[in-house]
Amino acid sequence: QNLIMQRFKALDVFRGMTVCLMIVVNTPGTWKAGHIFAPFLHAPWDGFTPTDLVFPSFLFAVGTAFAFVKSRWSDKSLGDVFGKIAKRTLIIFFLGYFLSWFPFVKWSDGELIGKSFESTRFLGVLGRIALCYFFAAILIFYLDKRQLIIASGALLFGYWGLMYGFGDYTLENNFGRTIDLMLLGDSHMYHGEGIAFDPEGILSTFPAIVNVIGGYLAGAFIIMGKSLNYEKVAKLFMYGCILMALSYVWDLGFPINKKLWTSSYVLLTIGINLVMLAGLIYAIDFKSKPMSFNFFEVFGKNPLFIYVFSIFLSKVISFIRIGETSLKGWSYDNLFLWMGPKTGSFAFAILFMLICWSIGKWLDRKKIYIRV
Repeated sequence: QNLIMQRFKALDVFRGMTVCLMIVVNTPGTWKAGHIFAPFLHAPWDGFTPTDLVFPSFLFAVGTAFAFVKSRWSDKSLGDVFGKIAKRTLIIFFLGYFLSWFPFVKWSDGELIGKSFESTRFLGVLGRIALCYFFAAILIFYLDKRQLIIASGALLFGYWGLMYGFGDYTLENNFGRTIDLMLLGDSHMYHGEGIAFDPEGILSTFPAIVNVIGGYLAGAFIIMGKSLNYEKVAKLFMYGCILMALSYVWDLGFPINKKLWTSSYVLLTIGINLVMLAGLIYAIDFKSKPMSFNFFEVFGKNPLFIYVFSIFLSKVISFIRIGETSLKGWSYDNLFLWMGPKTGSFAFAILFMLICWSIGKWLDRKKIYIRV
């Protein structure tokens, strides 16, 4: 029982590190060019930065958690399991949509005007989490480990084939964008790249499902057998290195690209996650003086709630006006900018993250763990 709890601790720490970094990269003091340290920006297109690891790591953690709950499905009917999966999917998806529309009004020339339904973004981070959770859960329920690996290969190679056969790997002409324009429409897509293009679009959600499956297979491997030993940790590390190497081979034909969520990017991120998880298990389970990760555990015990709270709080402080700017803008300009643009923007993000952490700490102290 103690070993099981330690395994959960490693997972909590992994999730917590992911959520912590998600909040830091999502809430700099400003998004102005030259005000953010390079590692906290996504790669402009092809390539990879530490920030590009954050989202797939969250999906990997969702999958790892499946390994600990699947045993509870064995005595339940398909209807019971499907009902719970569908309910959780809908809650997460519509929570994401609600937050994309919130606060339902916006400032225009000093006046508040309504944010119309026609301009709301349908998909996003929470939407992708919901969809990946749903499809991965169904596959995990029906398929054994070997079949899951085959299904993962089919998703990755199928996605590559579609992207290669019906467009190219550019922002303007990729097939994922074509599908989104047809099914979602220009006004319901993300415009942060200067044109309608959704990095959490419909087609690129399918390779992202493999990140969840990869997490599940890792979790199932960890709990397989009666003991957790050095050999198992070493194999996790080795598998991670193999996947990273394969990703760079695939990169020659299908470039590593987070915004397209390419198949090579999936292999790279799963590989890094396996190495990270192996390192955490070693530090927690095998070191004579285990390292303390209590700070990250706070995030890991209420990951979805803290992440949603961070989005809500960020939108609130960006909406409240102080003179000609927002509360967030005023705070950055008057309290942090004196440190320098990049350091000040980073310090703002750290303080914001610590505020979210304090909420999580209070919940943990009260033994309140919010599950969807």
